[in-house]
Amino acid sequence: MKQIFIVEDSKDYQFLLETILVEEGYSVECASNGLEALDKLRARPNNPCMIFLDIMMPVMDGFQFREQQKNDPQLANIPIVVMTAHADLLAKQIEAREIIRKPSDIQVFLRAAQAYC
Repeated sequence: MKQIFIVEDSKDYQFLLETILVEEGYSVECASNGLEALDKLRARPNNPCMIFLDIMMPVMDGFQFREQQKNDPQLANIPIVVMTAHADLLAKQIEAREIIRKPSDIQVFLRAAQAYC
């Protein structure tokens, strides 16, 4: 089963995205901030096919997560799709495969999942 990881502090957004992706046949794991995500990803036996990453989160934001991820050989090659309600210019600084503006049509998320999984 194709596995997707969601890093998002909004429980409502996390639940919505997880529900839609599971209905489409993906296995989904979630974390509420970058630090929690790193811990969960490093404990997994295999990597997900992609990560949906929010930028603005407590504890460890998306920028800090991405910096740690890029420097970890086990995690560095996992494709990142940034989800943000904030300025695109900021999001572009994170070196993601794609940037999805929140809120967005669910089809945008499904196309990204299909592209990287």
